[in-house]
Amino acid sequence: MAQRVLPLPRQQSFCPPTVPNPFVHPGRLSARDKLRTVLQGIILLPLRAICIAFILLLAWLFASIATFRHRGKGSVPLKGWRRRMIQTTLSCLTRTLFFVMGFQVKVKGKIASLLEAPIFVAAPHSSFFDAIISALTGMPSIVSRAENLSTPVFGTILSSLQPVSVSRQDPDSRKNTVTEITKRALSRGQWPQILIFPEGTCTNRSCLITFKQGAFVPRVPVQPVLLRYPNKLDTVTWTWQGYSLKELCVMTLCQLYTRVEVEFLPVHVPTEEEKNDPILFANRVRQTMATALNVPVTDHTFEDCRLMISAGQLTLPMEAGLVEFTKISKKLNLKWNHVREQLDTFAAIASASKGGRIGIEEFAGYLKLPISDVLKELFLLFDRNGDGTIDFREYVIGLSILCNPANTEDTIRMAFKLFDMDEDGTITEDEFACIIQSALGVPELDVSMLFKEIDADETGKLSYDEFKDFALKHPEYAKLFTTYLELQRYQLDMLEEDDIESPEVKHSPVRKSTIPVSETTPIARNKVCPEGNEEDNSSTSDKKDD
Repeated sequence: MAQRVLPLPRQQSFCPPTVPNPFVHPGRLSARDKLRTVLQGIILLPLRAICIAFILLLAWLFASIATFRHRGKGSVPLKGWRRRMIQTTLSCLTRTLFFVMGFQVKVKGKIASLLEAPIFVAAPHSSFFDAIISALTGMPSIVSRAENLSTPVFGTILSSLQPVSVSRQDPDSRKNTVTEITKRALSRGQWPQILIFPEGTCTNRSCLITFKQGAFVPRVPVQPVLLRYPNKLDTVTWTWQGYSLKELCVMTLCQLYTRVEVEFLPVHVPTEEEKNDPILFANRVRQTMATALNVPVTDHTFEDCRLMISAGQLTLPMEAGLVEFTKISKKLNLKWNHVREQLDTFAAIASASKGGRIGIEEFAGYLKLPISDVLKELFLLFDRNGDGTIDFREYVIGLSILCNPANTEDTIRMAFKLFDMDEDGTITEDEFACIIQSALGVPELDVSMLFKEIDADETGKLSYDEFKDFALKHPEYAKLFTTYLELQRYQLDMLEEDDIESPEVKHSPVRKSTIPVSETTPIARNKVCPEGNEEDNSSTSDKKDD
């Protein structure tokens, strides 16, 4: 028999990202680095801490003066002497602050004016020290979390920049933020330039993740700004898993110097096509920046960080939650809450395995079925990279592409009719066991546990509603059912091909086959079970080419 070829091609757009986890920075200090840091810190840390405190107090004083009795707070732009005070004094103090902290700043390229580019887009965003760009560009407005404005001293300084505040808890905050950015970008000089970190969260600079559209919706020219920290000892990278903010501050202040390079690329003026498509605009700017940085791009977003944290709470490896949420959510029409629920199910299946992945044993145990050819084929459909395991990304894609399309009303009704051998509208445990044993080729299989799980009212019989409810909650079984029917039809087709190739068999009193019937999957005889040339409704039409 020729080997059966799986009918689902692997689409390139669903391939795993080149950088598995851009939100982790596992670097640790060596014994030598620790010793040097401690010795240098004995002198540098207290001196720098005193200077920093003094500079921050001066900045707070000037920020308070500039915003004193200013009407409108963030809704009316600062003008006249107020704006000049912010642009000159705060810019100078910020430069001094970074100099005191030991930063050696190297600037490349030309900074665009307000009329040339109302918006700066900076990446990669990997540290709170990225604020050095503000000092170099004349203290533009920034996009900041609303919680930062209530921070003592720093909150007053930040408020003087008239930031666009965003709250991740407010469902309308994203829409309001984009509206405010658009209003300021189109104000023709009334508002200062805006500095935006379009990635929306910190990464380890190994790639550029998805750019949010806020900076590109206004359809105005933007100037890309690149950040590099070419240091042997990295004490600036602040990610979701790694050094804390306090640890990074102390380690950085204990270094003799910290290098940072800021490069201003040529202004990107959007084409008409890009003006009509902010996503295209953002992707082209990101690709330009990635090329200049010589790093890849991935489709990770802040939502992946949330899933990563949830995975850690479920005792899974944190990187297990990284699925490139934005990309698969658009392609598969998934909501974050739905993916989060799937993460709970995945964690329950993978809890017994190591590394946060599902093996064939865990897969079979979850379905309460033995390992069989049909189950192995279903497992292979999930296992997209063929490494013998299913990670969470493969699990989400598999459910959406393989199982959910197969889990239709027609498929469920067909499966119910197949199990209901006496056609009395219910399925007994014997009927259920007969089909399952036949489908998996395991005559002695005990299906009592699975039957009891489906039998919600404990009557010993399954109604159609019970059967449907279970099928909708466990779409894996729908794909297992259609896979079984496909295998049956494939084996019957192969038998027919053998008959055609051996015409002498027609004259023999006993029909022969190159494959003994006992070696094939037993075929359940039922009016909905495929026989001969009959076609069934559960063919590959229930699949989508992913």
